[in-house]
Amino acid sequence: MRDFAEMTNLAKDYRALLAETFIIELPEIVSKQVSADGTRKYLVRIAGGHEVEVVYIPEEDRGTLCISSQVGCTLTCSFCHTGTQKLVRNLTAGEIIGQVMLARDDLGEWPEPGTGTGESGPRLLSNIVLMGMGEPLYNFDNVRDAMKIAMDGEGIALSRRRITLSTSGVVPEIAKCAEEIGCLLAVSFHATTDETRNTLVPINKRWNIEELLNALREYPRLSNSERITFEYVMLKDVNDTDADARRLVKLIQGIPAKINLIPFNEWPGAPYQRSDWPRIKQFADIIYKAGYASPIRTPRGEDIMAACGQLKSATERARKSRKQIEAETGLGGAA
Repeated sequence: MRDFAEMTNLAKDYRALLAETFIIELPEIVSKQVSADGTRKYLVRIAGGHEVEVVYIPEEDRGTLCISSQVGCTLTCSFCHTGTQKLVRNLTAGEIIGQVMLARDDLGEWPEPGTGTGESGPRLLSNIVLMGMGEPLYNFDNVRDAMKIAMDGEGIALSRRRITLSTSGVVPEIAKCAEEIGCLLAVSFHATTDETRNTLVPINKRWNIEELLNALREYPRLSNSERITFEYVMLKDVNDTDADARRLVKLIQGIPAKINLIPFNEWPGAPYQRSDWPRIKQFADIIYKAGYASPIRTPRGEDIMAACGQLKSATERARKSRKQIEAETGLGGAA
């Protein structure tokens, strides 16, 4: 129900007051693309005419919605297409939860009146990942408020274990995330030395690997979470050696964890290449034999630029040349 006038269980004058004070409005879907594998990518317009991208990924046992928390990003991670778009602004809590609502609209997944929205049956949209545009922990209050609506039994009614927040390592906010949201945590790790991570994930210059891992060791205890997901993008001749795999295992020792290996998803002008498949398999095998789950993420929606690290607002898409990007990242020889 999206009209205060129709909320007849409320007093008429109160409905009028609500209509004067608040608006019920969803972000606008500008375009929708559907991949050959069923992945849907929405280009969504918010207040001010800004645009973000939202991705729905259907799987056999779940349907995952990848949502954005900012227009653009401040982090400039050198392997990420979104990172080549400067931060425009934070999304409001309404704009963040609005992405969930518009996807459910598109999927036709709202219960009939009088029917609960709990987890009593399979859902097309069963999981949320804050892995779209932006760094969620740099927009903490709005992300927290939106996820409280998502988790509320009177709201979207998703379990906190069905929500995963991905951060590049904003160390001071990690404990706060555990205490005030309590969702699962994923970390964009991507390197096993500070030297390499400084280039791939520049926030590492502020909070290095040791500081990040110290904060992560406390997270499962504080949030009652099961384990932390370490996201590791596989970049050819950059971070994919056997020595890297062994260092990674040693670094995360003592942290309940799984390692998500992500074959690099190329984008126009990217200064990297995807690691060769045998190299990825060998890397995964070393981690698995050390006792950690090491799934290799199947790239989804590549044909519509909807895969991990490929999101970028169409209207903000700066067509930089490969040389420009290499110059900015200092990686002239990486590709």
